[in-house]
Amino acid sequence: MKSRNIKNVVFDVGNVIVRWSPQEIIRLTFGEVESSEPLVKSVFQSETWLNLNKGFITEAQAKSQYQIDLGFSELDCERLFYYVKQTQLLIFGSVELLKRVKAAGYNVYALTDNVHEIVAHLKLTYTFWPLFDSATVSADLGLLKPQMEIYQALLIQNKIEASETVFIDDMPYNVQGAEAAGIAAIQFESSAQCEQSLKALGLSF
Repeated sequence: MKSRNIKNVVFDVGNVIVRWSPQEIIRLTFGEVESSEPLVKSVFQSETWLNLNKGFITEAQAKSQYQIDLGFSELDCERLFYYVKQTQLLIFGSVELLKRVKAAGYNVYALTDNVHEIVAHLKLTYTFWPLFDSATVSADLGLLKPQMEIYQALLIQNKIEASETVFIDDMPYNVQGAEAAGIAAIQFESSAQCEQSLKALGLSF
């Protein structure tokens, strides 16, 4: 990876800082079903979930919509959103990495496709959110990665240069979206792998 003069490190949240596993959420909500994949898609790739992620609807409205569209009971929906939140466990080493990068003098930001109610839960449950100098959240903007506009919003909101910024995300298409915006990008696999990739870019911490 080519060395660059990086001043800003931007972290995705799901599967970078905390775990995000739709398959596990569905299994915990509905038990062992013969094929969970169609159910995962019907919930998390639905228009309802996209609208929730974009901040167009609330969690309560999403629950009502799933009852209409998918025939879920009220209890199903309560259980679903309980596990949406409770399965978001800290990924080993990521918060420590974030702290070390910040302590070394780099600006640290979040760029996340996320839901207002989930962000509120993460802020209440964990202590990492205040470490970010700021957070760019899909539900605040009505945009999702890898839309070019969400990366541009990150840069404009924080008055930072793409050429001085690296973005960390677990999904290859979000990494490619950042690169298309001129931002260096790392596909996250583990905190140890991420640290090595950051240092290969010339960061020192």
